[in-house]
Amino acid sequence: MTAHLPTRSRLVAEALAAAGVQTEIRELPDSARTAAEAAAALGCEVAAIANSLVFLSGGEPLLVMTSGGHRVDTALLAERLGLGPIERATAKQVREATGQAIGGVAPTGHPAPLRTVVDIALAEHPLVWAAAGTPHTVMPLSYDELLRVTGGTPAKVN
Repeated sequence: MTAHLPTRSRLVAEALAAAGVQTEIRELPDSARTAAEAAAALGCEVAAIANSLVFLSGGEPLLVMTSGGHRVDTALLAERLGLGPIERATAKQVREATGQAIGGVAPTGHPAPLRTVVDIALAEHPLVWAAAGTPHTVMPLSYDELLRVTGGTPAKVN
């Protein structure tokens, strides 16, 4: 069933199955590296795209699943989470933390669980679309499924 998917997306599918989430990973003909590209390819609002952004705080990765319509206010988020400064991870740091490339970072399927925050604005959508391990793969999830697969903390991120 998932044999046709890229290796990284198969790992995501396995993690979803382990969490009891049933969804279909779709391969897109063109890159969905940005929220705007993904929304255009899927015919949905940019706000329904669950961007996966990796940050570092105290040297530890922090995955923030944010609505495609939002920018993360790192100072505000650090204050809400009781963390020191939050900085954007480099492409190399993203790959080390997730095993995935920027633009294709899924909410799950990483080498080790990541502390995760999930933007409460995503709850406004019956389905959100997240990357599935590569810039060409995406999957629909409900907000509750997104929380379940990430073990994430719901929070306002902007």
